[in-house]
Amino acid sequence: MRRTPQGRRRVSAAARALALGAASLALLGASRPTGLGDVVSVRHWSFREYSRVVVETSAPVLAAAGEAPADARAGRPARIYFDLPETWVGRRFARPIRVGDGLLQQVRIGQNTLDTARVVLDLARYGRHRIRHLAGPDRLVIDVFARDGEPGPGASALPMELRPVSVVVVDPGHGGRDPGAIGVDGVREKDVTLALARALRRELRRRGFEAVLTRDADRTLSLEERTAIAEGAGGDVFVSLHANAAHRRARAGVELFTLDAHAQRQTLRLAARENGVALAEVDPLQRTLAQLRLSEVGTRSGALARQVHRAIADGMGTRWPSASEPALKQGPFYVLYLSDMPSILVEAGFVTHAGDARRLRDPEYQRAMAAEIAAGIARFRDGAAVVAEQRR
Repeated sequence: MRRTPQGRRRVSAAARALALGAASLALLGASRPTGLGDVVSVRHWSFREYSRVVVETSAPVLAAAGEAPADARAGRPARIYFDLPETWVGRRFARPIRVGDGLLQQVRIGQNTLDTARVVLDLARYGRHRIRHLAGPDRLVIDVFARDGEPGPGASALPMELRPVSVVVVDPGHGGRDPGAIGVDGVREKDVTLALARALRRELRRRGFEAVLTRDADRTLSLEERTAIAEGAGGDVFVSLHANAAHRRARAGVELFTLDAHAQRQTLRLAARENGVALAEVDPLQRTLAQLRLSEVGTRSGALARQVHRAIADGMGTRWPSASEPALKQGPFYVLYLSDMPSILVEAGFVTHAGDARRLRDPEYQRAMAAEIAAGIARFRDGAAVVAEQRR
């Protein structure tokens, strides 16, 4: 039987596909070279504006990205891929990870060469992607966006400045295996932040907000998990709660932070502690990455911080003098960097200062501080409503 040229082309394409599959299987069965890091986990989330894939590795890795167009004849969707040098993929990732959120079809991961892993994102729609390398633990964060004008997996049709502010996500810092700062008489930051978060939830609900806590128990959460909870809850505002610490025991008071890449070294030390990574990992890489986030979200975060700052300054009064003059600063905090909503970080006092440590454990102080933070968020909400009305 004679084969036509078209038939020969079909056979050739099938042969190439079989050869590629055989090569992949051969790599899976190959002996692992020494000195390689591992792919630890692959996770994904679908947010309002984008889809996120996080690839955690056992060692730092700098990924190289590429794109491939759709191939209708071969039945392949458009895809983007990321090569991870000096990285090994085990058999546990042999099956594709289904996403199906309207932007991503699935995530595939395999051994591209003996010393290079490849992560492939099969796309349903595609406009652009953003890639970041983060430490503590080492991970690759990939965000995929739709084309301009097209909705994301669950996007709001309104621009950010017109969106109503109704859902506030409150993030009690640290927790579980991570106690945070430990201060006078053994006061632990993770306990203070959880108590303050519960008080803030009550105050927010009293003002008509829906309040969501990233944790309501003593549990360990990664930074990605915290922001995933926030995005999954449809948060309009993100408030991360912490307690400060200093070598100088005389330092006291409240500090509010928004995201900034260009921070003073003292702020970088604080960021290193709150981020859970070494200072060398924050400076200079984190500052460079964080600079990319200072856009519309950064502007709105600044407005939120100013309202909360004013509320604390006006409301804490003479009873809590150390809290009545809060400092307003900027710093490279991962938890703010990863969030795509107006976000602030509140350091409610210094656990290393005797007076602050006593107040931080005082339910009355917690209630008063929570009330003023909630009042500032309410002012921010009311200002956003006025802007939306004026734009109609």
